[in-house]
Amino acid sequence: MTQDVALQPAAGAESSSTTCMLYVVRHGTTTMNVENRYRGRCDVPLDAQGYQDAVDAARQLSHVGLTAVYTGGLRRTIATAQIIADEARIPDIRVMHGLINVDYGAWEGLTAQEAEMYDPVAFKLYKTAPSQAVCPNGERLRDAQKRMLEALGIIAARHPGEKVAVISHAVMIRLAVAALENTEGEQWRIPVGRGSYMAMGAQDGRLWLEQLPTGTDVD
Repeated sequence: MTQDVALQPAAGAESSSTTCMLYVVRHGTTTMNVENRYRGRCDVPLDAQGYQDAVDAARQLSHVGLTAVYTGGLRRTIATAQIIADEARIPDIRVMHGLINVDYGAWEGLTAQEAEMYDPVAFKLYKTAPSQAVCPNGERLRDAQKRMLEALGIIAARHPGEKVAVISHAVMIRLAVAALENTEGEQWRIPVGRGSYMAMGAQDGRLWLEQLPTGTDVD
């Protein structure tokens, strides 16, 4: 995968007073999640379960001492971010375009089975070779990965020594983990529960993985 930022594993990293901790949260459930359809840039809101997912995430993060909350620009991430910010008594949330979901192009709104029928070759690459995959009429996964890592790096540089929540999407979290762990093949599609988070450390332009997300969702 991309090597546009310096990466190192958690085992080789030592926290210090200037380490930024990033808690990268997947937004809560939507109706399109329930139907297992590719959401992409479709601006679908949280459903009732999604709001509960966000509340659960906010409670899990309530003890860490968050100082800022960043989010992608879609309603489902903004709503999740606002609930987390309210719990942490942070007065505002910050929208960053780099955190927005992959543009799935012609696949948006389709199930995995429908996407495979639409373009079997592209779909196989999406499943097994994210560094080569391109969504039909949409985005290259490596481009999405690059902007995600750049966004995380910018956030960390703004908040040395702080703890920050970052609300994004399952595929964006997977792409960040794939870069941090240099993962290719089907293994890149790790489970990311709705409302779960991964923890990352960041310092001096370096990012490392502290904790994988929980859950069983591989949609």
